[in-house]
Amino acid sequence: MMRLLNVSTNRHEAWAGSSLIPAGGHLLECLRLGPPPDLAPTLVFLHEGLGCAAMWRDFPRQLADMTGCGALVYSRAGYGGSEPVTLPRPIRYMHDEATVLGELLDRTAVRDAILIGHSDGGSIALIYAGSAPRPALRALVLEAPHVFAEPVGLESIAAMAQQYETTNLRERLARHHGANVDVAFRGWNDVWLHPEFRRWNIEEFLPSIKVPTLLLQGADDAYGTLRQIEAIERQVQSTVETHFVP
Repeated sequence: MMRLLNVSTNRHEAWAGSSLIPAGGHLLECLRLGPPPDLAPTLVFLHEGLGCAAMWRDFPRQLADMTGCGALVYSRAGYGGSEPVTLPRPIRYMHDEATVLGELLDRTAVRDAILIGHSDGGSIALIYAGSAPRPALRALVLEAPHVFAEPVGLESIAAMAQQYETTNLRERLARHHGANVDVAFRGWNDVWLHPEFRRWNIEEFLPSIKVPTLLLQGADDAYGTLRQIEAIERQVQSTVETHFVP
């Protein structure tokens, strides 16, 4: 059952649980696990273009338990149990989401953050990390991030549009997004297929990133080639460790 964030005399009780937290002009579905930010670093999970908090399944809890860190898992506006947004999304929607991320971290008092971003979530993490000094940012963990648009990725996204209309993909996504399902899909798919998105590029943020960065990339990812990883490795000004998953 969702509840609005409130104040508790017990720090663990005040932190842990599910809530709707205002950020970026919308109420965002948030799950908080493990110790609060004043007792341990916080793993912050940023989902992919069709994801939401629930689609991380039990992975955040397992990782929080293994590391002793807290975890903040949230759905961006228009996804999961968060409030819907008005479409179409702007071409720079990931830039906007990086601003929302900063507001959410402030509202949840996260003071020592490790961002774990998947696909779009990884790109948002890169924009956030490289757009201003981030004294509270400790590290980045990026799963299949993109820093520019590639033909192979756009072709795969175009194929997804066909699947959404002709298969049970909409039904499967609705299990996680509920009434947000069309907003979630169209808000992602339509903007990536917009002609202007072919020029989308966030490499300008990479040289300002100075925290350790872990990259995880599928060797046969249909949405991006190794050029994405190479660009990050070449331009981030800190230790970069890369693992390719078969």
